[in-house]
Amino acid sequence: MPKIVTFGEVLLRLSTPGFQKIEQAEIFEVTFAGTEMNVGASLARFGFEVSHVGVFPDNAMGKKAKAFIRKLGISDKYIFLNGQRTGLYFLEKGAVSRASQIVYDRTNSAFVNFEPAGYNWEEILEGAEWFHWCGITPASGEKPAAALLEALKVAKKLGVRVSSDIYYRSNMWNYGKTPQDILPELAAYCGIILASRKNIEEIFGITVEEDKGKFQIAAQKLMEYFPNVKKVIDTERTQISASHNRLSARMWNGTDYLKTQTLDVTHIVDRVGTGDAFLGGFIYGQMILKDDLKSIEFGNAASALKHTIPGDQNLVEIYEIENLVDGDVSGKIRR
Repeated sequence: MPKIVTFGEVLLRLSTPGFQKIEQAEIFEVTFAGTEMNVGASLARFGFEVSHVGVFPDNAMGKKAKAFIRKLGISDKYIFLNGQRTGLYFLEKGAVSRASQIVYDRTNSAFVNFEPAGYNWEEILEGAEWFHWCGITPASGEKPAAALLEALKVAKKLGVRVSSDIYYRSNMWNYGKTPQDILPELAAYCGIILASRKNIEEIFGITVEEDKGKFQIAAQKLMEYFPNVKKVIDTERTQISASHNRLSARMWNGTDYLKTQTLDVTHIVDRVGTGDAFLGGFIYGQMILKDDLKSIEFGNAASALKHTIPGDQNLVEIYEIENLVDGDVSGKIRR
């Protein structure tokens, strides 16, 4: 199977038991999570050769995190042990009308402080067919942003396909740069970008005046601005409550506007990591199914199923996703 490389910070996730609020919790459930690594976890489960690139502290927590990644079937060859601190996030899962809440504690983590020269991207990307990153990585610090830019330059040189989830956390840009300063240069190296019309307007200054077809018009303008971008994808979520969402996905590929059917998720177990599950499914579709509509359908179904899995990673099988794509929503027990 093809080799895929992902790059980004992996955090220690501390979640409250059940649906407790953070102030209630006396114990926390511990696991690891990171947007790009979550995408890689799906792809490893689908049979791809996946390497994640990142940094953990050189202590017991760092070694525990490396072991966790290996358990997911992801290579930890390019997970470096350096520094002293693991980034954290605390999760309080919402229910019905109460929203979930995430609190980050990732300042001065080992990943943020690692020198860009420590990554040998020529070696890391050798033989890779796909490289994936997201907007959170350059938001986290000047050094990760510089390392990512170098990775993208090498990926272009080696002919590696590049995708990005351009969504970012606005409150993370606290090192003197803005998304508008950094993300356009990085996006120029991407072949596929996940972004909403609002993202495109805010980050790239691309405005759309028309009332209809705003997403595809904005996507087309983005492609004209960045000729390397061939496809723009986006997920759409209708939130009935914290426990009930409706999901669909769409794409503009320069010629056609494609959209999936809407999937109804009526009893959410864990909302976090569902966008990453979509991207894992989408990349599988691009590399194996080689069809744009089937790719977003597979990704949307993968995302819907992730809502039923505790933790950040999507642990479903290909056949489960295929069954949902084919319309099997029964949840009938298998023996």
